[in-house]
Amino acid sequence: MSRQVFLYDQPERFVAGTVGLPGRRTFFLQASAGSRVTSVALEKTQVAALAERMDELLDEVVRRSGGSTVVPALAPTEPADTAPLDTPVEEEFRVGTMALAWDGEDQRMIVEAQALVELDAESEEDLAEAEERLLQDEENGPPMLRVRLTGAQARAFAKRALDVVNAGRPPCPLCSLPLDPEGHVCPRQNGYRRGA
Repeated sequence: MSRQVFLYDQPERFVAGTVGLPGRRTFFLQASAGSRVTSVALEKTQVAALAERMDELLDEVVRRSGGSTVVPALAPTEPADTAPLDTPVEEEFRVGTMALAWDGEDQRMIVEAQALVELDAESEEDLAEAEERLLQDEENGPPMLRVRLTGAQARAFAKRALDVVNAGRPPCPLCSLPLDPEGHVCPRQNGYRRGA
């Protein structure tokens, strides 16, 4: 069976979003164009890392161009996409690895998210080699979502993604761990339950 690639060249919408209540949320990347929608699940930390790296890469593009690029220095001020994920949210795969690149010729950010794959290996070197072979295998590699975004789309994605990550449970003012609605056992309170 050949590799499944979900390709979106400048999609109508590319967002990070969640399903579920804070503390029990499942995070998704979702790309859509016309009636086609692709949703892939990932961890909260992956969403945060993707958004931060996108901003860093875009900042570097602006810096190297001396400001003469189509990439905005900040997220566009036009009305932000705050709509929920398109439903039904059907997970195509769980993300294992992600990659970012800037296509200077087309002035596009390329985002790739590949499915999580379990590999057996005897050593760290064998594991790294097996991972590299699998990821480079265009014929039989893991499923992949590949999205090409304008600089403005990438900035808007990064801003929304960070907002989604930060919209979870508020941190405890003493220990900074997330507070559940029913409180949490705070290590700074010697194990006593702290209310929300």
